Amino acid sequence: MAGLVIAPRARIFHGHEWVYATEIKKSFGNPQPGDVVTLKDFRDRPLGSAIYNPQSQIVARRFSRRRQDLDLDFFVRRIQQAIEYRERIGIDPRLCRLVWSESDGIPGLIVDRYGDHLSVQTLTLAMDMRRELIREALVSLLAPASIVLRNDSPVRRAEGLEPGIEMLHGESPPPFVVRANQLDFEIDLMDGQKTGLYLDQLQSHAEVAHLAAGKRVLDCFSNQGGFALACAKAGAAKVTAVDVSAGACESARRNAAMNGLEIEVLDHNVFDFLKHAEPEYDLIVLDPPSFTRNKKTLMDAMRGYKEIHLRSIKLLEKGGILSTFCCSHHASRELFLGNLADASVDAKKSLRLIAEHGQRADHPQLVTLPETGYLKGFTVEVIASR
Repeated sequence: MAGLVIAPRARIFHGHEWVYATEIKKSFGNPQPGDVVTLKDFRDRPLGSAIYNPQSQIVARRFSRRRQDLDLDFFVRRIQQAIEYRERIGIDPRLCRLVWSESDGIPGLIVDRYGDHLSVQTLTLAMDMRRELIREALVSLLAPASIVLRNDSPVRRAEGLEPGIEMLHGESPPPFVVRANQLDFEIDLMDGQKTGLYLDQLQSHAEVAHLAAGKRVLDCFSNQGGFALACAKAGAAKVTAVDVSAGACESARRNAAMNGLEIEVLDHNVFDFLKHAEPEYDLIVLDPPSFTRNKKTLMDAMRGYKEIHLRSIKLLEKGGILSTFCCSHHASRELFLGNLADASVDAKKSLRLIAEHGQRADHPQLVTLPETGYLKGFTVEVIASR
């Protein structure tokens, strides 16, 4: 098997699973893009098996500490292990992320399940080349009615892959309804955002809604209305949802009507809305899409977070609550919390941390691969200045 010799002091020696070009001492056996390669240290000791793509900044991604090929048996075994894990921790296996890339030992493969339908992404070249094996493994384990290949993520371009959406198995499903947190949501796997629903935020929806009874709620970047609907169902006095996407706003309205809930949905740019909003809210939720996909634009992203934090804090009186979220792994927990603290100083208001949020457990995190833990959130309360 072709392979790579890893240079001393590379991060893989500290448990990380990625190898960058600068960490390769030499290659042997003429590895080709998409191949499985063996990794060795500078003393010729084996480090495991990885997928290889010299076009990517991440040249190799280790998926096993022993010699292993990506055959049908591998995919069946790893996917079955991922399903069993979610069942053990009490996640509904019919509505969850069944496979989460490196966290489940299959780098670049994402599988979300919505009842009888699967939404799949192959974000690395090696997974994309083995999509038929993946399809066969999923059909044998789950017998889904359909598998939609939602490869419209811009992440694919980093692997030299073109984005697109197509059917991997079965017929294209029309929009259908799933139930989460005692709420019904209409899902469109062919045309919705992400793979269908923000599964990673379902737990946070419930946690924030627990604070919403009797409050006037503003849900910014509301998408399909996850936080807005959860708060309305929890007994909020009034709920306003804001999103710049007309399609997302229409989806939120349909979901509200389907659940018999009354929310105001505004098609508006959140930055502009917050600039001119009146201080008439008791609970504000900020759940924007990622403001950055790389380190180069991180500081620009933090300026964006600072602006919405500052404007939201200014809208809240004593006892007001702000729940804010960041879904970029490039922004650390400490950086994001510090951004919120800086905004509170500029707003001349004191904040008390009352809850911390993260991605739901069906998006597991590897302790040696911090990139798998991307979602962080804080709920704070405005208190009297001291």
